[in-house]
Amino acid sequence: MPVRPESRARYPANWKEIALKLKDDVNWTCEGSPAYPDCRAEHGEDHPVTKSKVVLTVAHLNHTPEDCARENLKVWCQRCHNTYDAPERAKNRALRMAQAEPAQ
Repeated sequence: MPVRPESRARYPANWKEIALKLKDDVNWTCEGSPAYPDCRAEHGEDHPVTKSKVVLTVAHLNHTPEDCARENLKVWCQRCHNTYDAPERAKNRALRMAQAEPAQ
């Protein structure tokens, strides 16, 4: 997933190397998520369900970019990653909107 500009500094300097190693370790195949545990979508191929081109990503399960422990990271396709992150994104969106509202 694209990293928000204000969050980039929270990732380690070697994040790209970490992500590449993880993808190599799982043979560029989705590890499956809580919502779709049997997903094994392959990078660069058409997703078996969505039919979109699969681009593997690395998810932080606790949504903390500084925590790059293997047990906190999963290699996921867009479907798995977006589904997992949806509640966190909705919460953050609501916070940003509330902060942007003019004081009354």
